[in-house]
Amino acid sequence: MQTIRITAEGASEPSVGGARPELPLTRRQFLKGSGVLFGTIAIGSPLAMLAPSPAWALELKALDSRSGETLLKFGRTLYPHETLPDAVYALLVKDLDAMAGADPKLAEQLRQGVLELDQAAGGAFSKASAAKQMAAVRALEGTPFFATVRGKCVTSLYDNEMTWVAFGYPGESWSKGGYIARGFQDLKWLPAPPESASPPPYMG
Repeated sequence: MQTIRITAEGASEPSVGGARPELPLTRRQFLKGSGVLFGTIAIGSPLAMLAPSPAWALELKALDSRSGETLLKFGRTLYPHETLPDAVYALLVKDLDAMAGADPKLAEQLRQGVLELDQAAGGAFSKASAAKQMAAVRALEGTPFFATVRGKCVTSLYDNEMTWVAFGYPGESWSKGGYIARGFQDLKWLPAPPESASPPPYMG
């Protein structure tokens, strides 16, 4: 079974309508990094149709595996979405790992934040119950660590095509001629409006 590699440069993220990623990750490549995260994408999910394999892996360069797993669960607690697999939250860890590699002070902030999450959860945050995870997150609210991760969540989780596919968002329309002829009438959760609500456009 092939494994999708989520690289620090983001080269493995699938593109809507583009080629499927084919980036195997070997054991030798694992040894180059500080840590690694593994996971799978549920067969039958929209993202599974984009990937060559349900298995994925993220090589960490600045953070260890425990920190990566904790940050992944922290991001999911901050922004919970049942339809998003861990592979999407791994993009958050990937970005935080890249930031930590470029800034030693930020790396220390993340490591200390992980320790504080574990302490607040009374053990390993990543293994704690959802209630304990939420309580631990609330205990750190207002700290620089909390602000760093929350701020990165906004772009890492929502400004990527994996999330768009999971949410059914077709992406930007400008380069494709706009939404009038591409998805404008694709609402699935509302009844069809009467014809009088959508008069034909004025053609001059």
